[in-house]
Amino acid sequence: VQLVESGGGLVQAGGSLRLSCAASGRTGSSPGMGWFRQAPGKEREFVASVTWSTGNTVYADSVKGRLTISRDNAKNTVYLQMNSLKLEDTAVYYCAASARKFVISQLVYDYWGQGTQVTVSS
Repeated sequence: VQLVESGGGLVQAGGSLRLSCAASGRTGSSPGMGWFRQAPGKEREFVASVTWSTGNTVYADSVKGRLTISRDNAKNTVYLQMNSLKLEDTAVYYCAASARKFVISQLVYDYWGQGTQVTVSS
């Protein structure tokens, strides 16, 4: 499975961005898709996950109500809509694929994209 993220950039606090993750290859072997992020000097952390089949989602508490994960099966693409962005959302955002569903541990994600930078300014 190959994953390519896009949509990152510089945005002011309170603004919005939409990240995309285009998946190709044997996506059927990876029913769970997730977004993670890594801020400078911090460990990579779980943001949200979605399943290809039902679209069911799981979120980190820190992003509930502001970030929304979704998928478009026809396009093999997963999205992360980011609203009401805060300075602390600044990070490199990674898309990942897992053979399991509803998992928040990065240890069970087998495939990773290269990451896309999101910078929130004041």
